[in-house]
Amino acid sequence: MFGRFSVWEIVVVVILIIIIFGGRKLPELGRSLGRGITNFRNALKNPKEGTEAEEDAKDRKAQDDTDGKGA
Repeated sequence: MFGRFSVWEIVVVVILIIIIFGGRKLPELGRSLGRGITNFRNALKNPKEGTEAEEDAKDRKAQDDTDGKGA
């Protein structure tokens, strides 16, 4: 199904990830991973605009930090 990995191996890995990181950190990790992939793709498409993408990412992080502290 997933190449060489069986369903049970994937289930064990998912359970270990939940145990290690906990349920509260998983959404944050997913968001960070998604932003990283998006920034990577944008950098590949527009290498000259890399500094702008970095500035946008910093602005979004600063906004997320301020939103998180108020809750």
